[in-house]
Amino acid sequence: MNRRIFTLLAALIPILTLGIVGSVVTVPFVALGPGPTFNTLGEFDGKQVVDVQGAELKSASGNLNMTTVSVRDQLNIFDAFRLWIDGEHGLVPRAEVYPPGQTRDDVDKSNQQQFKDSEDSAELAAFNYLKLPTAVQLANVSDDGPAKDVLRKGDELVTVDGKHIVTAKDVVAAVSSVKPGTTIGVVFRRDGVEQTAEITLAPRPDDSGKGYLGITPDEISKGPVKVAFNLGEIGGPSAGLMFTLAVIDKLTTGDLSGGKFIAGTGTIDPDGKVGPIGGIQYKMIAAREKGAETFLVPAANCNEAAQRTPAGLRLVKVENLTGAVQSLEDINAGKDVPSCG
Repeated sequence: MNRRIFTLLAALIPILTLGIVGSVVTVPFVALGPGPTFNTLGEFDGKQVVDVQGAELKSASGNLNMTTVSVRDQLNIFDAFRLWIDGEHGLVPRAEVYPPGQTRDDVDKSNQQQFKDSEDSAELAAFNYLKLPTAVQLANVSDDGPAKDVLRKGDELVTVDGKHIVTAKDVVAAVSSVKPGTTIGVVFRRDGVEQTAEITLAPRPDDSGKGYLGITPDEISKGPVKVAFNLGEIGGPSAGLMFTLAVIDKLTTGDLSGGKFIAGTGTIDPDGKVGPIGGIQYKMIAAREKGAETFLVPAANCNEAAQRTPAGLRLVKVENLTGAVQSLEDINAGKDVPSCG
């Protein structure tokens, strides 16, 4: 009898030890997987996800869903193994998501700022596409730059060296084309009052031989139309494209979605260029599980997306905003569209 008990204990001890270790010890990995998906034409917590004010809104039905990636941290051995084999998650070294030297709070704040920046870019991209008014405002004036005693943060630029300013790139082009030491005229608007000043350009700090004002221009929307985005606790820049499409859909006649369930992802800049994102495979899974039949994919993500496309999901290749809108209109008309296949 004692021998049987001893044999049983000898067998159980490794199992119990493994169970304790597997439940307690964490692994240096995080699990990436499908995250929440939100209809940018709908509501979240009682508010419009994309709230457009100051204009007559058009009806917008169907879905234009933005997608996200979930991140699970502090995994024990059993959690990691279970998520690894379920087919919907992937394990990556924790340092890829939370770099050494940065706290989780630091990373979360950075992601939230990227999300805020994506909202601003989405608004500007939509305004530029719809030919709504924008302006170039100074986000910063360097303390040691040539403009420090003339311009202030918040000033709106009208012309620089006689060139009309519409975008931040216009400022760079106007200043860079003039040699250092040259005095140029600047027309700006402060507190609604237009003013004129002359500033002598300094050499750029990078020794490129180009002129330098020491300002940071920032393009902003202007006029009666205002846009608010009401999704909290989301991070990263990848909602830009879908936010932009929602603004356009609410301000133009006809449904971009055609009443269907469209999802997608992609960064966007004020000029409408669509950029790549991470975690495309998990976003496609999330979209398909919620009922999406079409997914807008940044062109740079097409090869990766085509390798792991969920069954029943059509991939549409998108390079820019104009192309995205055209593809949605062509889908509604039954025409062929660029694909990732």
